[in-house]
Amino acid sequence: MQKLLIVEDDAKNNQMLNDYLEGHGYACTQAFSGSEAKLLFGLEEYDLVLLDLMLPGISGEELISVFSEKTPVIVLSAKSGLHSKVEALSAGAEDYLCKPFDLPELLVRIQVQFRRREKRDGTGAKGASGSVENVPGEKVYAYREWRMNPDTQEMTACGELVELTRHEFLIMELLIRNPKRVFTKQMIYEYAWGEEYLAEDKTINVHISNIRSKLKKSGTDSYIQTVWGMGFKLS
Repeated sequence: MQKLLIVEDDAKNNQMLNDYLEGHGYACTQAFSGSEAKLLFGLEEYDLVLLDLMLPGISGEELISVFSEKTPVIVLSAKSGLHSKVEALSAGAEDYLCKPFDLPELLVRIQVQFRRREKRDGTGAKGASGSVENVPGEKVYAYREWRMNPDTQEMTACGELVELTRHEFLIMELLIRNPKRVFTKQMIYEYAWGEEYLAEDKTINVHISNIRSKLKKSGTDSYIQTVWGMGFKLS
């Protein structure tokens, strides 16, 4: 039986989620604060975490990176702003569902996460997602032939250093950490520039074009895929 950790400070909503999901065959553990959730997470292994952001004790934003190192995280939050979504997904959350939401939709999203895990485990593919490699004293993000170290602000492709500007590095960081997600130009801009999207569309297009040019030597420029009418993702 798959085990879920429900982190929600509203007792009524927490119990509603617990009853519904247990009724669909999941084993649920309830936490009502960030501190309690972190404690429970350290005591037992879970297959997925449902995480509210506005929590007493430790905030949900602080917990995403802790939980996502070991298990998928679906954020359930009343924060509907684009900035909150981008920050949560960039921190490691697999999905983001705004309150209020329908329970059947949540159930489907949970099922999608487990199907993805089964498919990934079944193929045994290495480096096919934005994984984190264990390097002593460092956190290195890996995607296929790319390696990125956010601490040193360095990225390599096929072992060769790729010279990126600050904005180019942040664009690549967003894509590598969320390899199967489509990001609109607005989402990319607000993450990389840290401000409201008021630029022309060509701003992101030019930066993506520059990045592809720098990756061409390694033969990995095709990893960045244009999703017409939407934005960009990794192939």
